[in-house]
Amino acid sequence: MERYLRQITLPQVGNAGQEKLLTSKVLVIGAGGLGCAVLPYLVAAGIGEVGIVDGDWIEESNLHRQVLYASDKIGNSKAKESAAILQQNNPNIKIQVFEEYLTQKNASEIISGYDLIIDATDNFFVRYTINDTCVALDKPFIYGSIYQFQGQVSVFNYQGGPTYRDIFPENDQKVPNCEEAGVMGTTVGLIGMIQANEAIKILLEIGEVLSGKLLLYDLLRNEQQVFEFSKVEAPKKPEIEPDFELLTAEEVLQSQKILLDVREFGEAPEIIHENYIQIPLSKLDQNWESLEPGQSILVFCQSGMRARRAAKLLFEKGFQNLSLMSGGAKDLEYLQNHEENLS
Repeated sequence: MERYLRQITLPQVGNAGQEKLLTSKVLVIGAGGLGCAVLPYLVAAGIGEVGIVDGDWIEESNLHRQVLYASDKIGNSKAKESAAILQQNNPNIKIQVFEEYLTQKNASEIISGYDLIIDATDNFFVRYTINDTCVALDKPFIYGSIYQFQGQVSVFNYQGGPTYRDIFPENDQKVPNCEEAGVMGTTVGLIGMIQANEAIKILLEIGEVLSGKLLLYDLLRNEQQVFEFSKVEAPKKPEIEPDFELLTAEEVLQSQKILLDVREFGEAPEIIHENYIQIPLSKLDQNWESLEPGQSILVFCQSGMRARRAAKLLFEKGFQNLSLMSGGAKDLEYLQNHEENLS
């Protein structure tokens, strides 16, 4: 226990508290910017088992904020690389790697094995999957999000408290992700550390947890605000979303589906595929009739947000055989280039 002596010295922790941490299991969904801030502190604190879920790989544009990764690791799996580094930092804990994206298909199986879930993603739609799965399995989850110099943190489904849907009831939010809006690495680092701190407080059962509270932090103006919100009593059951099949980029390239690109014309990267069609989301409502409702269509964009809105629009027009992709155009480009290099 010498490793944890300084935190054991805290009266709120002690030997009993450290034992709680060592027997706890925490799942971190996402090994990007937030994950790289959350994970080292969980591992250093002695969380007994840490799970890491991420199907993405390291890119050069990640390095300014995803500080676990080095330049010579570009192209490697984020989940595997982060696990290897963290295991070196603390070989006494167990790290479980899930080298895949969280989806409606695998969420219950993965989340069920952990006491506490941390959302370190950059995707609204995945957050609803996390929330709904945690509610069904009675698991608390710690939410964090970033917009440029601003960050948010809250704790949902904690001891019967409010859920993500109580404060964000609609799942068609149009706030851009980090790739589209930009982000400072320091913002990601601070918000991730706050998430880790909330996790430790929950596991130790100490302090005041951000349940029913949304912390907003603006690093550009050094402003912090906390907004309180309540669980919606007898909530109206959310409208059932079309359950679109979710494929990886590799599965997309191996399929015979029509690849419908709903990005605007001129957006990079350029995708070349024999079944490729481009109709920007902004023009889809006027041009959807150029598609055949009986076709098997995979809708994609840059990050997945526009693709889901486009798929919902087509679903309302009578299209049934619709799929989405985990990720976006950059994933297709990477695999296409990778295949070319191998051939």
